[in-house]
Amino acid sequence: MTLLFEGELHVHYGQFYVESRTDEFFDGLADARGGQSNGLCGAAVPGLLFLITGLHTGNVELTVEVLDGPAPVGEDWEEVVEVSFRPRTAAVQLVQWAAEASWPLDLEPVDYRVRYCASGIEQARAKDTRLTGEPPLDRYLLQLWPAPPAADVVVRETSATAAYWHKHARTLPPPPTPEQRAEARRRERLERERARREAARAAEARRWGGRPPGERIKRVNGGLILARLDRDLTDAIERLDEATQRAVAGWLARRACDEAGLSDLDWVAPALAALGDGEAVPPFDDHAAVFERLHGDDRVAYTAVPSYDGRHDRVSQQHAALPAVLSAVAGDPLAAALETLFHATVTFGSGYPRLHAEVRRAFLRPA
Repeated sequence: MTLLFEGELHVHYGQFYVESRTDEFFDGLADARGGQSNGLCGAAVPGLLFLITGLHTGNVELTVEVLDGPAPVGEDWEEVVEVSFRPRTAAVQLVQWAAEASWPLDLEPVDYRVRYCASGIEQARAKDTRLTGEPPLDRYLLQLWPAPPAADVVVRETSATAAYWHKHARTLPPPPTPEQRAEARRRERLERERARREAARAAEARRWGGRPPGERIKRVNGGLILARLDRDLTDAIERLDEATQRAVAGWLARRACDEAGLSDLDWVAPALAALGDGEAVPPFDDHAAVFERLHGDDRVAYTAVPSYDGRHDRVSQQHAALPAVLSAVAGDPLAAALETLFHATVTFGSGYPRLHAEVRRAFLRPA
């Protein structure tokens, strides 16, 4: 006989465990007694023993030992059940409720017959809780010896508490096999992933006002704002051919500069004239240089408008218009048209509906 554990073990909810699995701790606990004849020692889940005590909360006396073979059952044990058990991992542990504490059990990876004996279970259940300093109420013995697998049995039953748990176990269906559990986890994972994708799609739809656009518009600077302000216009520009989209970009850059009073400046006018050729002329080939030129030009008369969304009282039209010239020469005609529309919209501020109506009249007239 080899003694593996002897002493007091704290229980809660009247249970403790022998655990030798790689699963989550609580995985399978509810199935451990499914399909069994006894309800005191659940062994229906491979690699797990789920052990019931009479005491709900407090310390119980426990001995765990390994034998060479079955020994006679002592007359002092009131409840006795037997199950089969085989460790599934090299590390086998005696575990308290919720893994609050554990002790290693030196067991070989072989099939064992397990005998679980209890005394005092009825008195302990009636007492419910054992406080520090109070005498022991129930004691338990867990014996293991090598033996081929066999059905669980109730060897001795004397208490109403044990009878209740045995009757309960016989109402439970057998647990799923490890393969079925793995398949269930796989399906749960797939369902979580599907739900996550659906939630992401729903969030994306809400973000775009209920109609997510194509990926090209999503990548456009200001595309989200344009879609929320005037989705029909955004979609109509996307449907234009590339030459027209390029023309829209140039036209919008000029309108933004007209609105901001910049079109006639000697360093802005050449840039606007070159838009037809898709070229960026100095200083519009350098973003920082553009604003340095703006801040250094005493001829600029700064004007401000309320923002397009009403969140700001004063938006500088001059600072909003110059990026329209920069974006009009973007390599992608659609990006050029929509980003320039965005900057022009900012330039017009709360008066942007007037600009959008002009775009429609200039480029989207019905046949």
